[in-house]
Amino acid sequence: MKKMQIFEPAMCCSTGLCGVGIDPELLRISTVLNSLKKNGIVVERYNLTNAPMEFVNNQAVNRLINEKGVENLPAIVLDGEIIMTGRYPTNEEFAKLLNVPTSFLADKSNPLKVTVRKSKGCGCSGGKCC
Repeated sequence: MKKMQIFEPAMCCSTGLCGVGIDPELLRISTVLNSLKKNGIVVERYNLTNAPMEFVNNQAVNRLINEKGVENLPAIVLDGEIIMTGRYPTNEEFAKLLNVPTSFLADKSNPLKVTVRKSKGCGCSGGKCC
């Protein structure tokens, strides 16, 4: 089984789904990762705020940040090698990279449709994150 890790920029919380405005892309990633997990596929997800030592201990990610800066996050690592930077994989790319059917990416247990608005910041007072 392939091992995927996602190294994300600093966010208010581990998923970035905090505050009053939720980024639709972070919601999609959380949904995809939860759906994969329900199908036995675990993708490790690290946030610079909550797991800084993971960034230090992963030589490839550490080198990326030191040479190109945090602007290149998220970094997608597959079997120890950085395969993508600056964006998250599409659902189709997740399926191809992990060699799983696209049906693994949809959470059928929650039929509710969620509408989100993108905002700047997490909504915390004073411009500081939670």
